[in-house]
Amino acid sequence: MIYLMNSHTHSTVVITGASSGIGRELALEMARRGHHLGLTARRMPLLEKLREEIHSTINPKLSVELAVLDVCQTATVAPALKDLFGRLGGVDSIVVNAGANDITDIGQNDLAKELKLIDTNLSGAIATIGAATEHFLGRGKGHVVGISSLASLQPIARQAAYSASKAGFSMYLKAARIELRPKGITITSILPGYIATEIVDGVDISKLPFAIPASQAAREMANLIEKKVESGVVPAFPWKFVRPFLGHLPERFAHY
Repeated sequence: MIYLMNSHTHSTVVITGASSGIGRELALEMARRGHHLGLTARRMPLLEKLREEIHSTINPKLSVELAVLDVCQTATVAPALKDLFGRLGGVDSIVVNAGANDITDIGQNDLAKELKLIDTNLSGAIATIGAATEHFLGRGKGHVVGISSLASLQPIARQAAYSASKAGFSMYLKAARIELRPKGITITSILPGYIATEIVDGVDISKLPFAIPASQAAREMANLIEKKVESGVVPAFPWKFVRPFLGHLPERFAHY
């Protein structure tokens, strides 16, 4: 077996929401690049299956530690991550990826679904960043990567709560960058477009404009993470060209 390693071999990366979708593909991609991993999700059996896949097909020598984490239970986030960081012997980067999406209709008794999106995408993300930052402050350095969304820039009908949660998350990351840069902590914000996953029930994302497979998204994200850019869009084409216009498009284009 050939193990794919590079200059980042000894870096340790924690990825939240790693049991499926983008998080799972990103874990596989970072393993191929030689990073040691801490993986969290709500479902331990899926994490265990992923760890077995990493060790059997990529590199059995990589450290892969697992933790059950539901970011909506914000009081549990810091203790769970502190334990995980300790088992890893310290962490260099965290990818705040755990998130949710759902179709919501305003005024149609979807308040519970809307608040769940806010809890997951904003409150849970803030709790995760806070716990990771405490660890990084103790080390004098660290890297926080937030997986936001292009929906943070362009509102979408029937996605009001999701768009709002990601807009809040993006603004939190910007403020965190200003506050934490002098303390040696780098903040990267990644804004994906349409990624072909099963995150939205009843919507075939693969048929939406410029949708790409999660494996391709993971490769592009890994490049941005390793470069420690301030902000990036995925896929780069066409969104890096379209990005300046998002938020200014005619509202008739903002529909599923």
